[in-house]
Amino acid sequence: MRESEAGEFWLGNSDGPMGDVGAFMASELRADRADLAGHLRQLDGARNLIAIAGAPGAGKSRLAAEIAAALNARTPGSAAVVAMDGFHLPNEVLAARGLLPRKGAPETFDVAALAATLAALKTGDAVAVPGFDREADAVVPAAGTVPASVRFVIVEGNYLLLTRPDWRALYPLFDLTIRLSVPEAELRRRLLLRWQALPEAEARRRVEENDLPNGRILRQENRAADLVVAG
Repeated sequence: MRESEAGEFWLGNSDGPMGDVGAFMASELRADRADLAGHLRQLDGARNLIAIAGAPGAGKSRLAAEIAAALNARTPGSAAVVAMDGFHLPNEVLAARGLLPRKGAPETFDVAALAATLAALKTGDAVAVPGFDREADAVVPAAGTVPASVRFVIVEGNYLLLTRPDWRALYPLFDLTIRLSVPEAELRRRLLLRWQALPEAEARRRVEENDLPNGRILRQENRAADLVVAG
């Protein structure tokens, strides 16, 4: 185990399918978030998929929106954001499997549907994508469409770099990968704010028994990103 510059701990797993995860993290390049749009503009594909991965509370949605806004400010309509949250399994399916209390864990997503959508996006065609209604806690099918004219598709989600079976098939679809680095103490603070409308005990239960454990999965089972950014 080694400590990263951000105060995070990365656990190597020499027996895992991707080798020593700690060693992978050493290969990441630190980047300033203000420079990320410039990095993306250097990609030369007609359609580029960019992954933004990080723990719950790391700020993935905000960063994705910032990058898309910067790209669209220079070239209107060139960037779109797709959220992994749109690929949650339905609550009734999770309840039947006993997984509803762990909603947000890797096994609570339809990774096959996510992979199929990313593969379709990679072709450059217009693709309908789902969204997620946080208030209703439910997926919204075909919430939007990524037009064929979009050059940069920014995909944000917890597990885009996960090395588990099925999830690892996502990695080759991305042209650039970005990891958000946030110390756990800061994640805890942000997550408690996220759930502040709940009774305090329930908010702490969600953070300590679900959100933070999901973030720890990434510490042990992620592959390296191309770039790492402070969140």
